[in-house]
Amino acid sequence: MTQEENLTHLNSAGEARMVDVSEKAVSKRSAIAQGEIKMRRETLETIEAGNAPKGDVLATARLAGIMAAKQTSQLIPLCHSLPLQNVQVELMADYELPGYQIRATTTTTAQTGVEMESLTAVSVAALTLYDMAKALEKTMIIQSIRLIEKTK
Repeated sequence: MTQEENLTHLNSAGEARMVDVSEKAVSKRSAIAQGEIKMRRETLETIEAGNAPKGDVLATARLAGIMAAKQTSQLIPLCHSLPLQNVQVELMADYELPGYQIRATTTTTAQTGVEMESLTAVSVAALTLYDMAKALEKTMIIQSIRLIEKTK
């Protein structure tokens, strides 16, 4: 096997390239990604009470995650532009962490998967939550962003 066959994002000269998916079949594909943002319990309680200084932290983070999924190919250089049929972003309070579990599910009918879109949605939702709550706490930790499930 050549380097090009092993590493699909590199050509025979070792240069980055977009993978050609034109021969792949169109199919329904979905992906779920998850991450966390850890914070002080007082910060979590303030957000849950709806008393954050910048307004509705969770609605803003949810919308930011959805918008980010739709822009993934603009942010990640070798990602294909995909028609997303569905993007869901959930932010669930976790008092044991304390903080939020963030989960994104994306769905498309295309020739390549949507895992990067789910990962991007989680990442941007977490960053937006941080931005919206940083007046309350600047020591929040974004962690454990990962792919949970991918279907073809």
